Amino acid sequence: MKHDVIVIGGSYSGMAAALQLLRARRRVLVIDAGRRRNRMAAHSHGFLAQDGADPAQIARTAREQLMAYPTLEWREGEAVQAAGERDDFRVRLRDGSEHRARRLLLATGVSDQLPAIEGLAERWGTAVFHCPYCHGYELNQGRIGVIAVTPMSIHQAQLLPEWGTTTFLLNGAIELDHDAENDLRARGVTIEATPIARLDGHADVVLADGRRLRFAGLFTAPRNAPATPVAQGLGCALMDTPMGTQLQTADSKETTVPGVFACGDVARMPHSVSLAVGDGAWAGAQLHRSLVFPGA
Repeated sequence: MKHDVIVIGGSYSGMAAALQLLRARRRVLVIDAGRRRNRMAAHSHGFLAQDGADPAQIARTAREQLMAYPTLEWREGEAVQAAGERDDFRVRLRDGSEHRARRLLLATGVSDQLPAIEGLAERWGTAVFHCPYCHGYELNQGRIGVIAVTPMSIHQAQLLPEWGTTTFLLNGAIELDHDAENDLRARGVTIEATPIARLDGHADVVLADGRRLRFAGLFTAPRNAPATPVAQGLGCALMDTPMGTQLQTADSKETTVPGVFACGDVARMPHSVSLAVGDGAWAGAQLHRSLVFPGA
C-alpha cells in the first residue's frame, strides 16, 4: 500500500505533524526508532499545560491519541534509507521492509556532540543542560556553570545570570576578546580559565589544578547534526547554524528536495518541546496543502 505520507521520527514534532494529516483523513505511516532526544530528562518545562510533566508520558499520551485515528499505521524501527521522487518515495527499514508514500516528512531530531569531558555524558539531561528556559528555573537561583564549547557559549554565559550566579568555564575551548570579557564581567559572570579535569557528584567541576567548584547545574552548547543520514541520502541540503547543521527548509517546511518536508530540531533552532510541537503542526498542515494543491 502506498501511504499519503511517511513520517520518519515519532517524537514530538513528528506526532504533531501526523496529527494534522490524520485529521485530514490522510493515510500516514509513522516510523519511530524510539530515541527521543530528551529521554534522559525526568521533567519537561515551558510547554503550556504540560509544565513539569514527565516527557515520556507526554509522548505516550500523544501516541495514544494518534492511535485513535484509523488512517494511522505506526511502525517501531529505524529508517536506514529513503529514495524516490515527489509522489513516489520509498523508505527502507533496518529489518529490510520497504514502504512507499507520496510525501516524506523528516522529524528525525538531532544528535548532540557533547564536550569530551569525563562525567559529562552521564549527567546530560539531569545536571547538564542546553536550554535555560527548559531547566534554569528549577536551579532555584543557585550557582550555575557554563562550559564553553564554541563562540555560541558566550551568548549562553551572557544569558544565564538571569537564573543564578554564573561562572563561565573556558576549558581551553575559546578565547575571549576584550569586549566579550568586559560584557561578561559587567553581568556578574566569573570567568574561569583553568581546564576541567572531570565532572563529579551532582554537578561538581573538578579543575586540572585540583580545585572543586560546586554548582546547582551546568549548561553547555553542544554542536548538533541530523540524527540519521537519511536526509543526506535523499539529497536534502544542509545549512550551518550557530548550533551546528540542520536541514534547509522553505517557509512551507519543504526541503530542497520536492515532496520532502522536515520539522522539529532537525529543521529549526533553537530547540524545545513546545517549539518542536509548533513546528510539526505547521509542517503537517503545509504538507497537506501540497497534496491538495500539487501545482502550487
